[in-house]
Amino acid sequence: MVMTLKAVTPGQRVIVQKLTGQGEIKRRLMDMGIIPGTEIQVQKVAPLGDPVEIKFKGYNLSLRWKEAENILVEAKVAVP
Repeated sequence: MVMTLKAVTPGQRVIVQKLTGQGEIKRRLMDMGIIPGTEIQVQKVAPLGDPVEIKFKGYNLSLRWKEAENILVEAKVAVP
């Protein structure tokens, strides 16, 4: 099921499917390394919901909700 990064709960791992933003926002996300195929784990969400802290490629990053809603992800399937 494809959803935005905003819908992901803390602790959940997802795979980036697509960036929907245009122009500067999309370019900024790509420059940070958030590209299709990247695995992301949501670490924390601030009490008022903004920002959200994610972990990917070995480092933590905080994103605003406005940025997170431009990232389409799919839940990572656990391999037994």
